[in-house]
Amino acid sequence: MSKETKVIELEEVAIRFSGDSGDGMQLTGTLFSDASALIGNDLSTFPDYPSEIRAPQGTVGGVSGFQVQFGTRRVTTPGDYAHVLVAMNPAAVKANAPFMRPGGTIIYDQDSFTEKNFQKAKFTTDQPFEELKLDDYFKIPVPITTLTREALKDFGLDNKSILRSKNMFALGLVSWMFNRPMDYMERFIQNKFKKKPAVVEANLKVLRSGWNYGMNMQHMTPRYIVHAASIEHGVYRNINGNLATAWGLLAAAEKANLEIFLGSYPITPATEVLQALAARKDLGVKTFQAEDEIAGISTTIGAAFAGDLAVTSTSGPGLALKSEALGLSVMAELPLVLVNVQRGGPSTGLPTKTEQSDLLQALYGRNGESPVVVLAASTPSDCFNYAFHAAKIALERMVPVILMTDGFLGNGSEPWKIPKMADMPEITPRIAKNAETYKPYARDEETLAREWAFPGMDGFQHRIGGLEKDLMGNVSHDPENHQKMVEIRAEKVRRVVDMVPELEVCGEQEGDLLVVGWGGTFGHLESAVREMRSLDHKVSLAHFNYINPMPANVHEVFSRFKKIVVCELNMGQFAAYLRDKEPDFKYEQFNKVKGLPFTVHELCEKFEQLLEE
Repeated sequence: MSKETKVIELEEVAIRFSGDSGDGMQLTGTLFSDASALIGNDLSTFPDYPSEIRAPQGTVGGVSGFQVQFGTRRVTTPGDYAHVLVAMNPAAVKANAPFMRPGGTIIYDQDSFTEKNFQKAKFTTDQPFEELKLDDYFKIPVPITTLTREALKDFGLDNKSILRSKNMFALGLVSWMFNRPMDYMERFIQNKFKKKPAVVEANLKVLRSGWNYGMNMQHMTPRYIVHAASIEHGVYRNINGNLATAWGLLAAAEKANLEIFLGSYPITPATEVLQALAARKDLGVKTFQAEDEIAGISTTIGAAFAGDLAVTSTSGPGLALKSEALGLSVMAELPLVLVNVQRGGPSTGLPTKTEQSDLLQALYGRNGESPVVVLAASTPSDCFNYAFHAAKIALERMVPVILMTDGFLGNGSEPWKIPKMADMPEITPRIAKNAETYKPYARDEETLAREWAFPGMDGFQHRIGGLEKDLMGNVSHDPENHQKMVEIRAEKVRRVVDMVPELEVCGEQEGDLLVVGWGGTFGHLESAVREMRSLDHKVSLAHFNYINPMPANVHEVFSRFKKIVVCELNMGQFAAYLRDKEPDFKYEQFNKVKGLPFTVHELCEKFEQLLEE
């Protein structure tokens, strides 16, 4: 290595890849992240897609980004601000300037920094870095377009095909800077394009050209060393939340000895759950892409009636459309799992941005008294566990369960230790066994769960549907019966609390401030609390995964802290729910509705303010 090469050793580093939605930034970021996981770094990723399907090229609205933070210690967020930005055009610099760490490094395609592209990005001058006040940043201009054309000049490709390979040049260069293994990336390219040998050779050539450029230009491209993290021994893979959700459902079906059926309608950012399960016909999975959201859940209810592990997936607007049919599954008391990958709203809202604004809809968004169990996953990898437990609760308690994730979890990824099926809890569906004593709404005395009988079981014929029934399954308009059945359905959900672990506190068990969160905010909240505790503040975290019913010890935990602040990516829905369920406490709020996760910095500022008051 040249003596002029600057080597920087870091415990953790965040890189942001950014360009037009057609520049392949998501693939570039994913390959870099997977390679980092392979050499033992812990990591967290944040893909950031534009909401428009195809915004005008070169505009800020069309910028697609992918941020990954990796390090030598436990990484719980993709990072507030990037150490390194890889920008394929001026719009990418403009869109990401607020997310850069002061003094960071900007690698940019100098070929794209033209007057025409400055205008598209709405710069008012021909000095974009000066205009964005980025003069003090370390900038590395690289003629990525020119060098990609030069690398492929003998391949006989058209200009459009050549430009599609620019992302591989950027990937090769950044891989050299961070000493990532090239063999994994090369194998991926060979597999992905194995039916197109010319494409394989072109991408490999450009990838290696990017690596060689970094090595040849050592005087201007620093190298970073990020050592492997110390992690528990086991077999790991990088996984995102949507794939983890699908696999958790597959594991539950195997443990329950049932076939799995998913009836769904494609909707961003939940579509990958449908795609992942549709790919597993080898495991007996049945998927149905419905013509709309209502048909998706209606087919799922039919599958639940027929004896399958029945699942439907959606995002916020789709949850609204499914609400009436979800009420039918409440009335029929059928086991069903509804996965809601939340996005910004209301209405169509921000399809590719994250939010936590569907909580009250999940809890109360149906006509009549229609309680369901509501769970929320915290990290991309634990989507697997909560999908599994959602199915376990549905099948053992004969109740619909809503599993809440969000766009940040669904698209984000992290290393996941692959569990052994033998270590997963057993699942025992409440399948009816005695035809002579069977009554459709006879219940287990402890859980109030009814038995599950489905077509083809001789002697178990019964009526079921959306009209109120009596114990025998006969339609009933009796006021006393309706009162009793409404109370029983609510009590049945409350009794699921015996399957809910106690609320745990991260940090001291008592103190000055308890930070409360739920779902996908966990990583940022944990990091912020850890930072506050390093400054000797008595701050702890209580994070909720079980929303309805909540853990039994919530009141006890809350009572041990002087102040409570509820942090969520909405206008205060969980805080309102806590005021209803645990009214003895005063709840401060910290809310953000920008289509973005919290940053650790803004959380710490809020906590400091609350401690000073």
